[in-house]
Amino acid sequence: MAAKKRIAVLGSTGSVGRQALEVIGQHPEAFTAEVLTAHNNAALLIEQAMAFRPNAVVIGNEAKYGEVAEALRPYDVKVFAGAEAIGEVAAWSTVDMALSALVGFAGLQPTLCALRAGKPVALANKETLVAAGALVIETALAHRAPLLPVDSEHSAIFQCLAGEQGEVEKIYLTASGGPFLHTPAAQLATVTKHEALRHPKWSMGAKITIDSATMMNKGLEVIEAHWLFGLSAERIEVLVHPQSIIHSMVQFTDGAVKAQLGAPDMTLPIRYALGYPQRLPAAVARIDFTQAGALTFLPPDTAKFPCLALAGEALRQGGNIPCAMNAANEAAVEAFLHDRIRFTDIPRIIEKAMRQTPFIAAPSLSDLQETFQFGMACGHSLNGN
Repeated sequence: MAAKKRIAVLGSTGSVGRQALEVIGQHPEAFTAEVLTAHNNAALLIEQAMAFRPNAVVIGNEAKYGEVAEALRPYDVKVFAGAEAIGEVAAWSTVDMALSALVGFAGLQPTLCALRAGKPVALANKETLVAAGALVIETALAHRAPLLPVDSEHSAIFQCLAGEQGEVEKIYLTASGGPFLHTPAAQLATVTKHEALRHPKWSMGAKITIDSATMMNKGLEVIEAHWLFGLSAERIEVLVHPQSIIHSMVQFTDGAVKAQLGAPDMTLPIRYALGYPQRLPAAVARIDFTQAGALTFLPPDTAKFPCLALAGEALRQGGNIPCAMNAANEAAVEAFLHDRIRFTDIPRIIEKAMRQTPFIAAPSLSDLQETFQFGMACGHSLNGN
């Protein structure tokens, strides 16, 4: 029997992290949770540590270290605190794979730490590649550390490419369209965060759910696909597919198209990434094709959802502009979730921040960190005005 794969779940209390632990719990013969990390949710981190008995946990918010350490004192679990510690434990020799499920730019440093240590990284944090794609890919190649996509769309492409020798002509990223697919554009200025958080198909964290509502999530995925699969923007097409059954497609130069299908369940791509190259059996919903009905596709409306076009523009500009766009989006989404701006202010803030950012063609890590802070500051200062 193969040795169990020891997983560092970075961001274990978020939506993807919780589902990753669900997968780990369903396959005790294949996986153990070696490290769990959270930024602020000490109570859930404690609960997870008691259930999975990892070697170590990290609470990013150092003010909560005492609470976590005291609760886990009776257990044989090491407790650390602070953002730097997350990267340090991801590189431990006892870790066989890191799953990066951290939200936003915060996922970059731990991902780089794991890659520098030669660890395979199951990447659910798309902002890492959006903000620092060139740096991340360069690091992965230099240390021969595999990057395994966890986003359902990129996992679908990865699966379609498995074993292929033919040249890719283009890829199709499918999008559900979010909660406002059929909402008239004129009404978007008055939608509430509660409406925006009601995704029709997927259960996700607040930030990614708002990104899905603005279609920025699909824009981030276009940039992520560019880095993961080495394709130009012109060879990546977005299709709105409301049924969320086809997760993405690959078109080859001979005209053949391969698609990956499955129920809208994030445990499917998580399980595939953690178990790769094996497929592990799972008691998840199967598609009943006799009941599935029509599978439909629409072109995205970038006038109604300008965030998708802004992401495309950021990819074309390159350099540090995608990092600035990502930062401004994080700031704008946070402001919307705290009722400080309207839904339609989000793309306007991002566009202004992109215009104000000094361009750097080949940014270093420190350049990207400064760009992120500048983009966040722009996003906060614009604040819908």
